[in-house]
Amino acid sequence: MKSFMDKDFLLESEPSRILYHESAAKMPILDYHCHINPKEIAQDRHFENITQVWLGGDHYKWRFMRSCGVDEKYITGDAPDKEKFFKWAECIGKAIGNPLFHWSHLELQRYFSYNGYLNKNTAQEVWDLCNAKLAESSMSARGIIRQSNVTLICTTDDPTDTLEWHRTIAQDKSFEVKVLPAWRPDKAMNIEKSDYLDYLNKLAAAADMDAIITFADLKCALKKRMEYFASMGCNVSDHGLEYVMYVPASEDELETIFLKRMNRMNLTREEELKFKTAFLLYNARLYHEFDWAMQLHFGVKRDNNTGMYQKIGPDTGFDCIGSAAPLGQLADFLNVLATADQLPRTVIYSLNPNDNQAIMTILGCFQDSSAVAKIQHGSAWWFNDNKTGMEEQMVSLANLGNLSGFVGMLTDSRSFLSYTRHEYFRRILCNLLGNWVEKGEFPGDMDILKEIVADISYNNAKRYFKFPLE
Repeated sequence: MKSFMDKDFLLESEPSRILYHESAAKMPILDYHCHINPKEIAQDRHFENITQVWLGGDHYKWRFMRSCGVDEKYITGDAPDKEKFFKWAECIGKAIGNPLFHWSHLELQRYFSYNGYLNKNTAQEVWDLCNAKLAESSMSARGIIRQSNVTLICTTDDPTDTLEWHRTIAQDKSFEVKVLPAWRPDKAMNIEKSDYLDYLNKLAAAADMDAIITFADLKCALKKRMEYFASMGCNVSDHGLEYVMYVPASEDELETIFLKRMNRMNLTREEELKFKTAFLLYNARLYHEFDWAMQLHFGVKRDNNTGMYQKIGPDTGFDCIGSAAPLGQLADFLNVLATADQLPRTVIYSLNPNDNQAIMTILGCFQDSSAVAKIQHGSAWWFNDNKTGMEEQMVSLANLGNLSGFVGMLTDSRSFLSYTRHEYFRRILCNLLGNWVEKGEFPGDMDILKEIVADISYNNAKRYFKFPLE
């Protein structure tokens, strides 16, 4: 029987172990998509206890605790932090087969030097050990980032954001890690939302415009804000979508749809999709003009538990995988941009793993010499960032595309301790490649294999996103 999560955790063959220890483990982390709050980096937040840094905002853990029958007061409620932690310890101790078990214990090993097993019996020991460690100066927000060997972080930012905390970080020469904004214009796109008109007022103010009255005004405001984001170092966007739609409409139609919404009238589903198609196309063309990369996340059905959504709001663990996307529309969307030579570097993520094969065949239609793997199949995401999901995504990519050109893992987290997800991914990657070598499916040329691993772990993302790194 192997030891619990030892140095060769998840590495089943000798080639796998060589690739991980001699290549992947040595590479820094480039966090090109996360939901960390830049204010906490700017202020170098110190956490009072392990609950704050570990359970705050982590809907992965919240979902699991609910599945264990834990009362909401110990999850998002007003229970004391210690009681919340003890409830979590009781749950994680029996989380056999769940990636949360591995993630949590990697975090305990790497940041707290705890190599034991967290459960209800060890909760007090771990609580005391972690809190003592968090009291050290090295365990501030910046200290954790440094320990994780991170070179660059892209946060997720609305077009109305002042980016004041990014400016503060950039001006602070004592912190060497770059923290850049990423453009996330979902609120400007979601025309069906009840607060949409209020949001337009905020956007107009941010763009120094009197008002946004027409679709042309909206496009003007977006471009102004994009120029500001670019001045702050932004060169990557991200969209959270139901799916990538392509329902074209004329400019006159779009202005009529926009005016209808401005008059507080409900739109038909077709009108909504026409507007969103035009919105996404406009942004994509600007990304091409600005030389930004575009990320498209889709396949989510959000806020399914209405009662809980009304009590505690979005992003609290009540989203799920949506049905398979109408991927023919993705192909049409990419095609109209490619035909006009306006297709930016694009990363496609679907939360529904049933989309993997179809996505890969679509992406292969739009690759060209302007970039290695210009159109990327993004990392296994959210409900798929487990061993099975990661393997399936990489096998699909290898079968139908260029795995060696893959930009690799993203953190996609609100927690400063989540950088161990990169280690988890890299171990799975090395095991996959090493086992192919072990089975004679790829030559055991370790120089080439180590280069592939280093590229997927870090170098490809650095080149692909064109980040300002030495």
